[in-house]
Amino acid sequence: MNRICHIEIDENGLARPTPEIEQERKVAIFDLLEDNSFGLPARDGRDIPPGPYRLGLAIREGRLVFSLALEDAQPVGEFHLSLGPFRQVVKDYFQICESYFDAVKRLPPSQIEAIDMARRGIHNEGARVLQERLEGKALVDTATARRLFTLICVLNWG
Repeated sequence: MNRICHIEIDENGLARPTPEIEQERKVAIFDLLEDNSFGLPARDGRDIPPGPYRLGLAIREGRLVFSLALEDAQPVGEFHLSLGPFRQVVKDYFQICESYFDAVKRLPPSQIEAIDMARRGIHNEGARVLQERLEGKALVDTATARRLFTLICVLNWG
């Protein structure tokens, strides 16, 4: 079963999230655990243990760290991704989210919908970047990449 069964976010050194960011995190984790596709490709002729997997996400020394273990917590591996390719899309996503959260409080539905469409477009771009960066390391579908991108944004908050 190629899926994630548990997610843990290392919050050490992270700024306290706003209520909106905390809600985004909770929704992303809930949605990921309900439905995701996450697998590990064969590498160097080694057998890869099948999931489900426990996923730990952290930022260490300026890098995004994916720590993987089996359901029984037996470590499977860890890989690190540079945050550089994510910087602009994360920045854009936070800016559009701020606009969206503000719009929900004071603008009519037609304007909120336009901002939400832009937000989804940036979110899709972040998912695409993540899928590219995971190539050869992990296999994820678009919906899973979108939810993982949300968690990457939460890790970059502050």
